[in-house]
Amino acid sequence: MRKELTEFLESGTKIDLTSGKIGKPLLVLSLPVIITNLLQTAYNIIDVFWLGRVSTDALAAVGFVFPVIFLLISLGIGLSIAGSILVAQNEGRGDGERVEKAASQTILYISVFSVFTGLVGYFLAETIITFLGAEESVIPLATGYLEIISLGMIAYFGFSVFSSLMRGYGDTVTPMLIMGGSVLLNMVLDPLLIFGWSVFPELGVEGAALATLISRGLGFAVGLYILFTGVKGLSISLERMKPDIDFARKTLSLGVPASIEIMTRALSVNAILFIVGMFATPVVAAYGIVIRIYSAVYLPSIAVSRGVETMTGQNIGAEKPVRAIEANRIAARYTFGILTFFGIFCLLFATPVLGLFSSDPEVIGIGSEFLMILGVSFGFVGIKSTYNGGLRGLGKTASAALIAIVSLWLVRIPFAYFSISFLGETGIWIAFALSNFTGATLAYLWFQGKGKKLTGK
Repeated sequence: MRKELTEFLESGTKIDLTSGKIGKPLLVLSLPVIITNLLQTAYNIIDVFWLGRVSTDALAAVGFVFPVIFLLISLGIGLSIAGSILVAQNEGRGDGERVEKAASQTILYISVFSVFTGLVGYFLAETIITFLGAEESVIPLATGYLEIISLGMIAYFGFSVFSSLMRGYGDTVTPMLIMGGSVLLNMVLDPLLIFGWSVFPELGVEGAALATLISRGLGFAVGLYILFTGVKGLSISLERMKPDIDFARKTLSLGVPASIEIMTRALSVNAILFIVGMFATPVVAAYGIVIRIYSAVYLPSIAVSRGVETMTGQNIGAEKPVRAIEANRIAARYTFGILTFFGIFCLLFATPVLGLFSSDPEVIGIGSEFLMILGVSFGFVGIKSTYNGGLRGLGKTASAALIAIVSLWLVRIPFAYFSISFLGETGIWIAFALSNFTGATLAYLWFQGKGKKLTGK
C-alpha cells in the first residue's frame, strides 16, 4: 500500500480504476480528496483569522456573504459533477475523443454560467445583503466583498471545476497540490491586502475578497494550462468547446439533479438552524459545537463518495458493472467501519470532547447528549454517502437527489420540528440520527436495485 501511495503521489497522474485490486486504488484515490477538502476550508479559516483582527462588522460581513455565494454557485457545482461523471464514463470506455469533448464542454458551460451568476451577484449585491437583514454598519462591507467575488466568479469557482474533471479522469493528486499552493498564496496575500503594507493598499474586507480571487484565479489558471496542454493526460481545446446540443442536454440531465441535491442539503441546514434557534443560547451553542465535529467526521465519507463516483463511472463505461458494484460494497464497508469507530469514541468520550470547546456545564451536558445520539448513526452516514456516490457514478443523479430530499425534508426537518413539543431539543438530535438511518437504507436499496438491472442478478 505504501509503495502504491508513494508512486501515485510522485507521479501525480491517474490511477487505473478498471482493473486489478479495488480497495487500495479506491483508498489512494480518496486520500487526496480529503486533503483537498481540508485545504478548501483553509480559505475560510484564514479570512476569519485576519478579519477578526479588523472588526466584528468585518467578520459579520463575510458571514453574510458565504451563504449567498454558495447559492449562486449551486447550479454550477451540479454542472461540474456532471462533467466529472461524463469524463469518468467515457474514460472507462476508452473513448478519448469524448473524454476531451466532455471536459471542454464543461469548461464552456461553467464559463457562461459564471458570467451570468457574476452579473446577478454584482448588480444585486446590496439588495441581497439588505434582504438578509444585515445591520447598517455591515451592509457596505458585505456588499463590497460580494461585488468583488461576483466580478471574479469564474476565478472563484473555476478551480473546483478543474478538480472535478481531473477526479473523473482518475487524478486527485494534481488538484490537491495546486490547492496547497493556492492556500499558501492566500495566507500571504490576506494580511497584505487587508491591512496594507509597502505597495499594497489597505483594503479591509475587500482585500480579503481580492486575495481569495487572486489565489483561486492563479490556481484555475494553472489548471487551464494543464488541461490545454494535456500534460497530465486529460486535455481540452477551443475546437471542442463549440456548443453541442446533445452534450448540453446530457450535462443538464445530470447536473440539475446534482444541484438540487446540494441545495437540498444547504437549505436543510438553514431549516434546522431555525428550529434550534427556538431554544435558549446553551442549546444553540451546543448545536454549533457538535455540528462542527460532525462536519470533520463527515470528511472521509465525502472523499470516499467522490472516489466511488469516479470508480463507478469508469467501470460502467468499461462495461464492468460487477466491478463497479463491488467497489461500492467495499467502500461502504470501509466507511461504515471507520465512522462506526468514531461513533463509539464519541459515545465513550462525549463529555471530555465537548469540554475541549466549552467550559459551560450546561453546554457540555446538552452537547454530549447530541454527540452520543448522533454518534450512533455515524456508520450509516458512510453507507449513505458511498451509495449516493455510486448512484451518481451510474448517472442516476436524480436518485441521489431524491434520497436527500426524503431523508432531510420528509424525515429530519418534520421530526425535529414536531417532536420538540414533547422531547425538547432531544427531538432534534434524534431527527439527525433517524434521517441518517433512512438515507443509508434508501441509498443501499436503491443502488442494489440499479445493480440488479445492470448485472441481471
